[in-house]
Amino acid sequence: MLVFPSYYMKKLFLLILLTSGGHAVLAQMPTGERPAGAGRPGGGAPQGQAPAPQSGSGRVTGTIVDAGTKQPVPYATIALLNPTTGKPVDGTAADDNGKFSIPRVPAGTYTVQVTFIGYKLVEKPGVVITEDGNTVALGAISLESTAQALGEVKVEGQRSLIEEKVDRTVYNAEKDETTRGGDATDVLKRVPSLSVDLDGNVSLRGSSNIRVLINNRPSTISAGSIADALKQIPADQIKSVEVITSPSAKYDAEGSGGIINIVTKQNNLQGFTLDARGSGGLRSADLGLNAAYRTGKMGFSLGGGGRAQYNTPGSFTNNQRTYDLNRNLLSTTTQSADTRNENLFGRYTLGWDYDINKYNFLSASVQLGVRNGNSYQDGLRANTVRTDGSVINSLRDVTVLDRSNTLDATLNYTRTFETPQRELSLLGQFSRNNRTNDFTNDIREGLQAGSQLRNENDSYNQEITVQADYQTPLSKTQLLEFGAKDIMREVNSNYVSLRNGQIDNQVGNSNVFTYNQNVAAGYAAYTLGFLKSYTLKAGARYEYTTIDAKFQNADNVSIPSYGVLVPSVNLSRKLTNGNTLKAAYNRRIQRPSLQFLNPNRQAPNPLNATQGNPELQPEYTNNYELGYNTFIKQTSLNFTAFARNTTGSIQPFRTVSGDTITTTYRNIGEENAYGGSIFANVNLNNKLTVGGGTDIYYAMLNNGLSDVRFAAKNEGLVVSGRLMGGYTFTKGWGLQFFSFYRGRQVQLQGYQGGFGVYSLGFKKDFAEKKGSFGFGADNFFTPTNKIRSEISSYTLDQSSVNVVRRIGFRFNMSYRIGKMSMTQPKRKRSVNNDDLKDGGDGGNGAGATPAQGTSGGRP
Repeated sequence: MLVFPSYYMKKLFLLILLTSGGHAVLAQMPTGERPAGAGRPGGGAPQGQAPAPQSGSGRVTGTIVDAGTKQPVPYATIALLNPTTGKPVDGTAADDNGKFSIPRVPAGTYTVQVTFIGYKLVEKPGVVITEDGNTVALGAISLESTAQALGEVKVEGQRSLIEEKVDRTVYNAEKDETTRGGDATDVLKRVPSLSVDLDGNVSLRGSSNIRVLINNRPSTISAGSIADALKQIPADQIKSVEVITSPSAKYDAEGSGGIINIVTKQNNLQGFTLDARGSGGLRSADLGLNAAYRTGKMGFSLGGGGRAQYNTPGSFTNNQRTYDLNRNLLSTTTQSADTRNENLFGRYTLGWDYDINKYNFLSASVQLGVRNGNSYQDGLRANTVRTDGSVINSLRDVTVLDRSNTLDATLNYTRTFETPQRELSLLGQFSRNNRTNDFTNDIREGLQAGSQLRNENDSYNQEITVQADYQTPLSKTQLLEFGAKDIMREVNSNYVSLRNGQIDNQVGNSNVFTYNQNVAAGYAAYTLGFLKSYTLKAGARYEYTTIDAKFQNADNVSIPSYGVLVPSVNLSRKLTNGNTLKAAYNRRIQRPSLQFLNPNRQAPNPLNATQGNPELQPEYTNNYELGYNTFIKQTSLNFTAFARNTTGSIQPFRTVSGDTITTTYRNIGEENAYGGSIFANVNLNNKLTVGGGTDIYYAMLNNGLSDVRFAAKNEGLVVSGRLMGGYTFTKGWGLQFFSFYRGRQVQLQGYQGGFGVYSLGFKKDFAEKKGSFGFGADNFFTPTNKIRSEISSYTLDQSSVNVVRRIGFRFNMSYRIGKMSMTQPKRKRSVNNDDLKDGGDGGNGAGATPAQGTSGGRP
């Protein structure tokens, strides 16, 4: 058993209550937030028992107050119990003033149970609803505090790492100690349906066209590379990860594969706390400090930290053969080098919120992010043998410098009303990411020995966003939502190539590229509850995009404006046994980000160059999904099947010139994927938890070109899986393990090999859980990972092996000072710019809903 002080026992009690089953979840939904009949089991009750609510006309009302202060207790949970079985059959939660109302209660006799953390449970038996549909007014129900009487109690049980909600999967990262000392990419490897490669690039069900939000907000840091953005977020600052596979009309139309929302740790407490954490190990170290202060109507939060990545040796070998248009061999090249990476990340936040009154709220935040990264290819040796008998050898050292800083500033205003669920929100955000991405090529041997090639690329991505949202109930079973949004984006890339310090004026090697984009959008969504157990949410979003692109030293690029209508339909049915069946359809688009647009030629490896295409258009995707959730005793099971079709797919387009392969991008091809996933989470004896599952899909890719030099198609089965678990010992000791295998990825012109990772962690709490220390180990039986990749086309065959040393050990420690008491959560909004294609292969060789009431991501 674990020993918890009363403060933590209260928090755990609330978590257990929130996750104790479908009925308990419904019991906490505020009045009017679920359509009539949602979650109510069908069928009548045995004679003499209170029936399960169907569509009665009775009502139970009351007000929850503190017995000592006589003040309202907001958000207390009210459950309507069957007096014979003691199980909840309906329920709600008190509003800001402690008032509650349970409508549509059929005839019968019930017990009303009231619970809230820090208070004793209260039950009101003998609540009778007649056939005529009377209203039972319970008046003021007093709750007595348990703060003095509880002292230390023993509580068994733990929250599941994985929770399946109506429209998303939630991974409770704060419960997983194996990620301590890592970053967000280590967390995302553990989330069902997600796959993360060794470079940190994330895909969802095989699609890298996803949007990553942080606390329901985008950041310009991810506009350049999702992988780089994730590496800046310490793993132990992540509370949960939400995977949304069927976004509603409130979301931006972008993100054809889906949306990932990373929720960091926050609090809604009164008082002051200061948390310090640190980790040191073989491969990385991090140090962070977070403070929070709240008094009365105002709250402040301040946090900062840094993470260093070091001692990451590796190597690669590359063999390629080039052919002419008649498929005659031109040359054979072998490359090899030792690699290493050094990275230093920092993230700093300042937050403020103010309750003007019970209906009006303000919040603001400023976030700063920095990155200082260097990657090296030491002793890059190349040997090229041409069919004319000539041989070219070279030896060089390559350094890639990556520096960036990011600013995100937001201001949000929310207006609520006396009518439940009626709400107006106004939001604004300014974001800017400045990035320097340079490479230096020092030639040590070969025809140009002693010379230096260098590329300097300074770029920025700036966004100004304004947004308005309004929602109102039309009836007890209907909800209408609508809003508008405008994103003003400016992207700039200033690049120059130098040879021995002199500017290379060859066309295309030095220029200034400016890309201005405006996305204006409006949406409407309608939610209806019908036939007792069905919920339908349908909506549509229209977005109109205008683009102005130009070069300083070349002709401007003409890109026509375009509009797109994006419909979405989600249908769910609550079965009589509490299980859930859901179906969804949505249409999405995927705009290219700077990563794909930037015309700067990147060639740190001179035989493999990458260059963006500023004339790229968006992709269009249709998604279909069918899901089923069930519970069997202590096991939760989730089954999902999906189909995805993408047209105008942005795909790498490779050409061969001499011995050099140049990769650019075009809107060619069609992608189809069909598959599913199975995930199970088991809780044994409230001490041992085991979870695991597999994702499997069949991918078919075809670029549809008739020219045999460029025509390509490929297909194959992709399988990935994960297994995780933990065991809780007595006296604060705990053990957790994790393993993940990423199957071979099918690509248009080849494949990328699979790999596996695993970790084991121990933790010990002390000082009444104010502090903890632990030890973690990664890949301790297999110190290296080898990733084999192949590319095959009419003019090129290439095979490569990347070796990465992943064995690692680390020591973690954290301590907290100060104390806070619970206060009611605030309803906040945030901006979501979900409108750029990112991640991908890049060629650069990145509750039931999001936090209640957040814009673009709330139900």
